[in-house]
Amino acid sequence: MKQLKVILLSLGAGMALGMWFGVNIGREEPFYSNPFDPSSLNQKLKKATGETLEKSGHALEKTGQSLQDKLNK
Repeated sequence: MKQLKVILLSLGAGMALGMWFGVNIGREEPFYSNPFDPSSLNQKLKKATGETLEKSGHALEKTGQSLQDKLNK
């Protein structure tokens, strides 16, 4: 009975650590960071939004350049 208690306790601790590390891996954060920290999600959202706006700006510039080239021909 004592062995079963140790096995279940070890299994529970292993699962808790695995979830902690798994969440951090999924969020692309260091292993030791707090997985319940909401600021990392906000930072990721801001980064994605900034990248999207930057790509949109480049696409708009490229389209404008293409139109200028066609008008000049």
